[in-house]
Amino acid sequence: MTKKALLALMIAILIPLISYIILNTASNHAVVMPRKYLLDSVTKHIENGKEINDSNWHITSNIHLINQLGDSVSLYDKKGKIIVCDFFFTSCRSICPMLTKNMAKLQQSFITGGDVRNKIDTSIVQFISFSIDPQTDSVRRLKAYADKFGVNPDNWWMLTGNRDSIYRFAFEELKVDEYSTEPISPDFVHTSRFVLLDKNMVVRGFYDGLDKDSASLSQLARDIGLLMMEKDRTKKSELFTQITDLNWLWIVIVVLVIVFMIYFTQRRKING
Repeated sequence: MTKKALLALMIAILIPLISYIILNTASNHAVVMPRKYLLDSVTKHIENGKEINDSNWHITSNIHLINQLGDSVSLYDKKGKIIVCDFFFTSCRSICPMLTKNMAKLQQSFITGGDVRNKIDTSIVQFISFSIDPQTDSVRRLKAYADKFGVNPDNWWMLTGNRDSIYRFAFEELKVDEYSTEPISPDFVHTSRFVLLDKNMVVRGFYDGLDKDSASLSQLARDIGLLMMEKDRTKKSELFTQITDLNWLWIVIVVLVIVFMIYFTQRRKING
């Protein structure tokens, strides 16, 4: 084999190898999306002769309540939006005022911009605060409380209604008792957690709503931004996975190149 043929062979081998390394590195540095919570079940199916496990994540059920404007609303009125929710009551003198202040800052930050948040369309984010003392928190009290904290009702509901429905929603649909740092009584949903739901009503995060150093709220804002792009990110990730999983294809390409170069070299010798 001549030097030129050897050089050509080396180049032919290195090109697909380098391409594989670049693609593999890019896929390893893909953006990590917020994890999903509340697994309902795992089902199995056979695909291309392999057993595949499918995770069935819990989809939050609908709930019907009344907001601070006196409107009858439901969670599914906001389906297709990213939702941030918490639990409070208007007469609270401990954690609730701070939770509401931080939620108000978060809502305002989407309007004024800052960090990745200035790229977030406020119309895609819905804030919801559930009263855990609905017997006391009438529509009038909620409206006064909302006005006190500068709540914009366009994308922030403060809700009252049936107490059993609210508590069942907190414990059975969002599992706030399992993901709160403080102990929660089944008779009183007093939690400092903000809960993040994606566009499909799947729980994607629990955050410290008191957040004195702003780290948790900043993470929440970043996660909202990531969830907005999740569809495109997922397609990109799947594409990289499909390419990088085809290790056998790269081997076939290299072998074919080697065979072609050997054949080409032998032909040159015969003709020469």
